[in-house]
Amino acid sequence: MSPKPIRKAVFPVAGLGTRFLPATKAVPKEMLPVVDRPLIQYAVDEAREAGIEQMIFVTGRGKSAIEDHFDIAFELEKTMSERGKDLSVLGPTRLGPGNCAYVRQQEPLGLGHAIWCARAIVGDEPFAIFLPDELMVAREGGTGCMKQMVDAYSEVGGNLISVLEVPMAQVSSYGVIAPGAQDGALTEVTGLVEKPPVAEAPSNKILSGRYILQPEVMRVLERQGKGAGGEIQLTDAMAQMIGQQPFHAVTFDGARYDCGSKTGFVEATLAIALSRPDMGDAVRAIALDLLK
Repeated sequence: MSPKPIRKAVFPVAGLGTRFLPATKAVPKEMLPVVDRPLIQYAVDEAREAGIEQMIFVTGRGKSAIEDHFDIAFELEKTMSERGKDLSVLGPTRLGPGNCAYVRQQEPLGLGHAIWCARAIVGDEPFAIFLPDELMVAREGGTGCMKQMVDAYSEVGGNLISVLEVPMAQVSSYGVIAPGAQDGALTEVTGLVEKPPVAEAPSNKILSGRYILQPEVMRVLERQGKGAGGEIQLTDAMAQMIGQQPFHAVTFDGARYDCGSKTGFVEATLAIALSRPDMGDAVRAIALDLLK
C-alpha cells in the first residue's frame, strides 16, 4: 500500500533572530532578503515544488510581517496596476484561503516544542518540516531538497530526514545520524544524537533542516523532556521512533547555506546573485574588483 501523501508542512519561525540584531529588532529574520526574496519565501517555494498544499507557520510575537507577506497586498497591487507596473515581480507570494495557517509558540522551549504547537492542524497525517535558516538550493536542472525527499518517501514511507556530510570537526554543532545500510542517496537511520562531542559522533552526516515525519511524533513530543541546551529537542523525539517505524536519511543533491549565521547569509546572497542571469555578470565583476 502506498504511503499517505505529504500535504502539510510546518515552518517553525518563532525565533528571535538575535544573531542578526539590530536588523531583526523589528523585522523577522525569516523576512531578511536573499537578493530580492525573503528567506521564508525560498522554503515555501521548495514546499510547493514538492506538491505540498498547506503551509503551517509556528510564529511568535512580532512575526506578523510573515503573515502579511503571504497575503494579498491590495493597495500595492492596485497602485502598481494603475501605474502600468509588472505585477509578476511580486512572484508567487500569495497563499490562498485554507492553504496557510498560523499558530503561536508562546514560550521558547525548543524546536520539538515548536513542532508540537502545530499538532491540531497536522492531525493524523504525515507532514514535512522546513527550517528556513537552512537555504537548500537545487543543482541546475535538478529538483529541490523536499522534492527529492518526497520522491524517496513514495518508495520507502515512514520517516525521512535530509542529511549532508561535513568535516568531523563540525559535527558537535549539529544533529548527527548513526547510519545503517545505504542505497545510493538513501541511508537507513539506526540512531540520532543532538550535538555530540566529536569523539562520540556516530558519523559525519548531519541533519540539514528538512524532515518528513509520521504523526506519531506528536505523541512522543507531548511527553518529551528537555534535552541538549535545556530545550525540548525534535532529534530526541525522532530517536524514540527509530525501530518503531521505517527511518531513512536522504543525502541532498544540491547546495546548502546556513543562513542562521551572518557569514552563511552573505554566502547565500552572493551565490544566488551569481547564479542569476539578470545580475550574475555584474556581481561577479563587483566581487573581483573588491578583491583586488
